[in-house]
Amino acid sequence: MPETVIVDYDAGNLRSVQRACAEVGLAAEISADPARLRRANRIIFPGVGQAGSAMATLNRTGLADALRQRLGEGVPVLGICLGLQISLDHSEEGDTPTLGLVAGETRRFHFADPTLKVPHMGWNTLRLRQPHPVLKDLHEDDAFYFVHSYYTVPSDPAVVLAEATYEQPFCCALGKDNYVGVQFHTEKSGRAGLALLARFAAWDGVFKAAAGEANRAH
Repeated sequence: MPETVIVDYDAGNLRSVQRACAEVGLAAEISADPARLRRANRIIFPGVGQAGSAMATLNRTGLADALRQRLGEGVPVLGICLGLQISLDHSEEGDTPTLGLVAGETRRFHFADPTLKVPHMGWNTLRLRQPHPVLKDLHEDDAFYFVHSYYTVPSDPAVVLAEATYEQPFCCALGKDNYVGVQFHTEKSGRAGLALLARFAAWDGVFKAAAGEANRAH
């Protein structure tokens, strides 16, 4: 049985994540069973949809508690898109209390420029703020695919791994201990997205934020 579990909380896009994992040799099972999650040694937490309904499902099924438990036990966890957004403490979407895996909040884009549309949709490059094993060997011209109306604002700027810009810089990747989360869709980001999944598959879950100017840049 695969030891990597993709969390199924009725938030869609799971089969494409599973296929992307298979392309890099990572056998991953899709499961909505908290007991199965508690036996996983690697967890992928993707999602598209709305924060309130996602949290209702996670709380009702016991998946929220299982995620918190496994993260606390040191299991590597990768949050993707909505999975990242609801990993913080609170989301402006529906004024929703979220998982609290990383301190901070998720906010909606608001722009002075009326020509900028929400959601932010399409390809965008990243600016790395500090090294992380899952983001290793990225190039400045590597582009990733985004579809989102909300973005994360961690309480501690030391956890910001990378930023992208959509009128303003925003955190698009963060990492704390054995948790790493990305706002873009790895499974829709071609070669660069697959390479990131491959690095997650090999990551032992150990990360310590680097000291220095990068941590104060957010």
